[in-house]
Amino acid sequence: MHSNLVSAEGGEDAGSELLADGLFPIELSGARQFAVFSAEGREYRILVSVPDQEAPAAGYPVIYMLDGHAVFHTVREAARAQSRRADKTGVRPSVIVGIGYPSGLPFSPERRYDYTLPVAAENLPESRDGLPRPEHGGADRFLRFIEDVLKPRIETMLPIDRSRQTLFGHSFGGLFTLHTLFTRPEAFRCYVAGSPSLHWGSPQIQEEEAAFAERLREGKRELNLLIALGELESEAPFPMVRNARALYERLEPLREYGLNVRFRLFEGENHGSTLPSLVSPMLRTAAL
Repeated sequence: MHSNLVSAEGGEDAGSELLADGLFPIELSGARQFAVFSAEGREYRILVSVPDQEAPAAGYPVIYMLDGHAVFHTVREAARAQSRRADKTGVRPSVIVGIGYPSGLPFSPERRYDYTLPVAAENLPESRDGLPRPEHGGADRFLRFIEDVLKPRIETMLPIDRSRQTLFGHSFGGLFTLHTLFTRPEAFRCYVAGSPSLHWGSPQIQEEEAAFAERLREGKRELNLLIALGELESEAPFPMVRNARALYERLEPLREYGLNVRFRLFEGENHGSTLPSLVSPMLRTAAL
């Protein structure tokens, strides 16, 4: 069923072949990596994990995860372990799609363009090193890549339930996740914005939020949103906790129009350590 999930080099797993030093290679059953190009020619490395269980009649739920090389394996193993007892954990067997870059870095520099809004230079936060900000503002192009290129590719490979799609992003990825929710709410059912860099998208993200709220009041739509970050992020140069909590409080009244929004603050966690802490709450949100 999944034989077309091959690596970027076109080969299958090495199996249990013994290596020269007498050790066996680590195998990741059901996981593959391959290259996909956007319409503009930007290259992405896509990591895919397929559940052990057969697909439901409607297809697999799917989680699209930004910064694919950062926590793909963490998400994959958490999903595999918890989905075995979905009745106890609330986590469904899901396809995990990590969107990464050829460098394989956890947080590749290309993300600064892909995940950010075209905010005017005078509205950007001051650079910490005093150097000019790198190119930014490619969020809409990146969203078109996901919708027009990546999703169709995944759907030709696997049976996917289009009514159960989740977008998960952290930091700049959290900002992109909110941008997608506010401008293309129909793209996913569940949105998980970890430590969203709201200070970086001002004032455009606030304008998008207002337009989204008005759109939802005019036509109810069932959506799930989790906003989560670490309590120690309030110590950063930017008021991330205050901004995120204020966003939650503004969006909470939209619950009556179908937006199931939740807020989580992880005790003792900072901007980096929040990411693995968010994995299990993310998986439960994706199962709603």
